[in-house]
Amino acid sequence: MTDFARLWSQRIAYGGFVPLDGADLEALLEQLAGRLPYAGREVGAALVAAHLTDPSVLAETITLIGSHLDDPLPIQAAVAAGFAQALRETTMAEQEQLSRAVLDAHAGVERALRDSESRLRAIFDNAAVAIGVSRMDGRIVRVNQAFADLLGFSHDELCAMTVPQLSHPSDPPGMWRLYEEMVRGERDHVRLEKAYFRADGSAVWTDMTSSLIRDEHGIPELTMVMLQDITDRRRLKDSLQHQATHDPLTGLPNRTMIAAHLDTIFERAGRVGLCYLDLDGFKRVNDTLGHQVGDALLVAVAERLTDCADEPCRIAGRMSGDEFVLAVRDPSGPEEMRALAERAFTALTRPYEIGRHRLRVSASIGVVDSDVAGTTPAELMKAADLTLYTAKSEGRARYVMYDADRNARQAARYALAADMPDALDRDEFTVVYQPLVSLADERLRGVEALVRWRHPARGLLSPDSFIPLAEETGVIVALGRHVLQRACAQGAEWARRFPDNPVFVSVNVTVAQAREPAFPAEVAKILADTGLDPRLLVLELTESAIMDADGAPLAALDVLAASGIRIAIDDFGTGYSNLAYLRRLPIHILKLAGPFVDGLRDPASVATVDEQIVETIIQLAHVLGVTVTAEAVETRPQADRLRHLGCDTGQGYLFSRPLPAAAMPPLLHNSGPALTVR
Repeated sequence: MTDFARLWSQRIAYGGFVPLDGADLEALLEQLAGRLPYAGREVGAALVAAHLTDPSVLAETITLIGSHLDDPLPIQAAVAAGFAQALRETTMAEQEQLSRAVLDAHAGVERALRDSESRLRAIFDNAAVAIGVSRMDGRIVRVNQAFADLLGFSHDELCAMTVPQLSHPSDPPGMWRLYEEMVRGERDHVRLEKAYFRADGSAVWTDMTSSLIRDEHGIPELTMVMLQDITDRRRLKDSLQHQATHDPLTGLPNRTMIAAHLDTIFERAGRVGLCYLDLDGFKRVNDTLGHQVGDALLVAVAERLTDCADEPCRIAGRMSGDEFVLAVRDPSGPEEMRALAERAFTALTRPYEIGRHRLRVSASIGVVDSDVAGTTPAELMKAADLTLYTAKSEGRARYVMYDADRNARQAARYALAADMPDALDRDEFTVVYQPLVSLADERLRGVEALVRWRHPARGLLSPDSFIPLAEETGVIVALGRHVLQRACAQGAEWARRFPDNPVFVSVNVTVAQAREPAFPAEVAKILADTGLDPRLLVLELTESAIMDADGAPLAALDVLAASGIRIAIDDFGTGYSNLAYLRRLPIHILKLAGPFVDGLRDPASVATVDEQIVETIIQLAHVLGVTVTAEAVETRPQADRLRHLGCDTGQGYLFSRPLPAAAMPPLLHNSGPALTVR
């Protein structure tokens, strides 16, 4: 820190009067430099104790810390606070001494007054603290040189003024009421921070202490004010405050300030409006063009939103990332908010010229217009966030107005999604089994494992109500592992209890599961832990799941098939539907999509196209050595027609609904057709 102390000494020495010689100053600063990172307040106080109280000392110190130390802001704040506190205490001591001197002078006898007058005048005139004296009618009667220098006026100019002429627009509320109480003798002291206009029109901030001076009879006679220049400290405070409440990139109010603004609206207004915006595809800009271009785009977006917030009742802010808000105090109604959303949407979709790039982005906007009664800022933000989510889920590049019923449903979905991880821990997910039968003799050949959620408040939930949520939140991988573990354990138990009638267990695998690098090893471990023969396990994947991100067949399929596990393509006909892939993939089973089977429901009106498609798929699959399973078989004509077309197995309500594991033993015992268990 020696180099830092030397530079510090030079900066201070050039900045103004220093009551130490060069060697002593450098020695002091070298000692203090080592304490800066952890004892900023003490360093600030030590500067004052060494009589280094010139305003330039603090300014140079703060500037030097900002340019030479890591994480300077906390250190700057601590040094400034310690300097200000010590300076204030020193000033108060001087003020106390001066007040005593004035009071003693007025309270003493005429001889003591004459003897002390010259001394008091010397103290008054030469004090470093700005001092002014005024009569009870407000007329300024005397000021010292420090007072004149502080405000930039001459003595005569100041003594031609009254105290109220020194008012400033930023004067604290109630300050002049306190002054009137002092003039009436109801108050002896007032202390607060006040700004004054200088002669050149600039402002100076002061720590002001005003005292009442009474005559020997206790009647108010004069008021005396003492001013300490705190402009640098005030600027630092304002700078820190601005940094705490504004986004450093765009300069817009940040989340903290928007929250405070909403609190104010809720206290003083009757209605509130909010447009919650999210840029569509912003991540792609960052990923392809770099964060520098992305930051420039955010700045341009902020400028356009600021233009939209062109009325005193509107404010634009940046919440985080590429999320912004427009808050409106007392909007006239939904039409105003709709018009504001349309204006913002149009402004944001105009082309941006960022360097050599010409960019276009759109935005999704959730719009809320509400009475403040009956809601809170937190609930308002939640409603806007949910409405924004709706706009994004409906295709982005649009604005959506708040709808209470829709948002209630959306909130319920969020709550359900939030419940899922704990529901897994509480073992609320159960597995049921739907029989798969041979269409030739309708005997049981296997079961498909299907998950259900026994929700403690909502009862038994079907997969449609929670599987999409699980996929959105990433819980699907853990849930899929849970179902696979349960199904394999149950299949192994049935194989041990009914060795003469082994049935396979078919388990659905999601895209997220299939693309986990450790998925084959995970399946192998589950089989080893449960003791299930791999030949009795079928993994069902959709056509999209069997392809990787580049459109090539998933490498894990070969590993799984090599262990004896059979692979089924679920809902065949709704994805790639590319039979050429089947020649290269280790696929054993095709499961026809429900719409094809539904076309065979009524023999009197069989859809010729559906029948030809099903027949073609079955024939081609058999040529490739792949068996075919029909889903959603619900009528006897469907089953008969599928059997006639050569379909191997089927499942559906015609044969059996999904059953709990405890209801399966009769089917496994039964040597007759599975139809008897419906």
